Amino acid sequence: MESVLALRGLVLLRDSVEWEGRSLLKALIKKAALGGEQVHVLGCEVSEEEFREGFDSGVNSRLVYHDLFRDPLNWSQTGEAPPGGPLGALQVTCKRAGPGPVTVALDSLSWLLLRLPCAALCQALCALGRQHAHPGGGPAGEPVRVLGLLHGELHGPGPRGALSSLAQAEVTLSGTGGQASAHILCRRPRQRPSHETLCFSILPDLSLDLQGGPPLEPHPDPHRPPVDPTTHLTFNLHLSKREREAKDSLTLPFQFSSEKQQALLRPGPGQAAGHIFYEPDAYDDLDPEDPDDDLDV
Repeated sequence: MESVLALRGLVLLRDSVEWEGRSLLKALIKKAALGGEQVHVLGCEVSEEEFREGFDSGVNSRLVYHDLFRDPLNWSQTGEAPPGGPLGALQVTCKRAGPGPVTVALDSLSWLLLRLPCAALCQALCALGRQHAHPGGGPAGEPVRVLGLLHGELHGPGPRGALSSLAQAEVTLSGTGGQASAHILCRRPRQRPSHETLCFSILPDLSLDLQGGPPLEPHPDPHRPPVDPTTHLTFNLHLSKREREAKDSLTLPFQFSSEKQQALLRPGPGQAAGHIFYEPDAYDDLDPEDPDDDLDV
């Protein structure tokens, strides 16, 4: 995960119904906050109290929480929600950030994607870094890291592909038997993409415990017979003895006879180079008295 935290830009955390990703998101937020970064959280799916649960007071004091869960469209007119709804909240997140490295956590991109056009969301994500890089037209600062949680099973290949094309890193979560694993794809400028698979666990204090290496494959049961993949096919891949004999004795169309093969391999002394060999088919209707019968003239 150190390679993920070393990158700036969009980091896509993709979870599924088998393995949730909010715990990993909170673990990465804790590492960024303890590293001295400003952390802005755009909370959409859970309340602020539930999201802050598990962080100690030191980490909670470093988080700037933007609440879209309680009143996303500002219907109560309390002035707490930013104007423009979810898109406006996303656009003003980095405007409130000061100098120095900034991490923006989106919980979640799926919530935003289900309420915003995909193109508008992608444009807002691209603008996050530019807004902080040139605050008020000043000198360029350090780009923003955006941690976006995405529930991949809720979206089609189009939105997933659009967000994937923007991401500097993609972390796909999976797990078996209580063991979580993360497949990490990193895209660095002017370098080939790198792949890495790590095993990890989230401790009760939201610390990240990395075991490293790919998950172990389960050992096959020696007492269980192997599964035949051709068992339930609608066609047969094997030939019986009678079918194989019939196949071997079949004469293919346009197959050279032994006489024609000998004539081609050992041409006679007076045989022209352009001699045409014709072997009639079984269905040819040749009439020597009317050779043009097939022309219907």
